[in-house]
Amino acid sequence: MSVGTPTRLPALEPSSARAAPAHTTGERERLVRRVKLLSWASLAWMTVEGAVAIIAGLVAGSVALIGFGLDSVIEGLASVVIIWRFTGARALSEAAEHRAQKLVAIQFFVLAPYVAYESVRALAGGERPAISWVGIALAACSVVIMPYLGIAKERLADKLESAATKGEGRQNMLCAYLAGALLVGLLANALVGAWWLDPVVGLLIAALAVKEGREAWRGEGCCVASPVPVGLAACADDCGAR
Repeated sequence: MSVGTPTRLPALEPSSARAAPAHTTGERERLVRRVKLLSWASLAWMTVEGAVAIIAGLVAGSVALIGFGLDSVIEGLASVVIIWRFTGARALSEAAEHRAQKLVAIQFFVLAPYVAYESVRALAGGERPAISWVGIALAACSVVIMPYLGIAKERLADKLESAATKGEGRQNMLCAYLAGALLVGLLANALVGAWWLDPVVGLLIAALAVKEGREAWRGEGCCVASPVPVGLAACADDCGAR
């Protein structure tokens, strides 16, 4: 039996293989360029979306539209954070990744209190927003555009093991969900006079912002994604190695 013992030594190789970089330098640079391109595209759209939503919301007196516009501003800031995180030497910096992850999360918490307050005030005061066809068109566009950006970023985040990038992708998906809820609320107000749906959507925006902020703060690393408890120990070793 002792003669056969050395034959089991190669079993140590998978551990060293896990510690090796998942991507070559060239492949990582390609992935980083794609992340930055998507973030620039998001920033451009969020600038337009935020400006149009806030102006249309002020004109119509719609707290949901204003909240949606403010959410767009925060998502635009998140895109700036990701561009900053993957520029220059920060592209390989774990410290920059950690700071970017926290910055993305904090922005969710900035949105929630204002929108919640305005929504409750509108419900209590019976404030009826005017019909906003501009807001309806904007929400419909966001329902189509944002899922594409969010899914693409989350896939790249998994490849780069970037919780900050995944946080931005989750913000884009949140925007898509909110755009859908906003579209329903605006259409209901325009077609059947269901004005109360507008502040209800505002409360939904605030609640989801808190939820997503908490999840983004914790990060979306490999240990969070592990589907079964038995894999947590190995996953923790991998995370610790990084």
